[in-house]
Amino acid sequence: VGSSSELTCPPKSNTTMVTWKINPKVGGPCTLGYRADQNKTDRTNCSDSMNWKFRPDWNPALEIRQVGIAHEGNYTCEVVATEGNFHKTFHLTVLVPPRLTLFCDDHGNPVCEAAAGRPPAQISWGLEGNSTPKEEGHGNGTVTVLSKFTAHSTNVTNITCIVSHPAGNQSKSIAC
Repeated sequence: VGSSSELTCPPKSNTTMVTWKINPKVGGPCTLGYRADQNKTDRTNCSDSMNWKFRPDWNPALEIRQVGIAHEGNYTCEVVATEGNFHKTFHLTVLVPPRLTLFCDDHGNPVCEAAAGRPPAQISWGLEGNSTPKEEGHGNGTVTVLSKFTAHSTNVTNITCIVSHPAGNQSKSIAC
């Protein structure tokens, strides 16, 4: 989320037409088209964040700027060339890295929070003990995971929270 994404359509020589058909999970479909014989581009219902990467007569790639959860969906490129018709479909999934915080609660137990991630993060601890993960969904499709740790032994001074997520893993340590 937040970065740019480029979807590459198979470039063919003697291309006569290129069409991107975009079906996001949220909102209606949109299309970007290019006709070589008229050197003309057309767009229908596409947001300004979606456009040709360069000029479509050079490169039929699609660029999505400032990717958001609403961009998730299917993106199909259709190329019409003298060699035939070619299709390539992408399924775009948007990852949102969680924000990691680690603190001590009122009873001296470490609490790890992986806030607003998508998909939900997995939380583990660097020591043996009991942990109680809880998930809270948000209206924008992100999830916060909260895990409280209780050590089996009382001589634990430092504990590490490990957050695993497809957008990257993180860890923090604390002494409660």
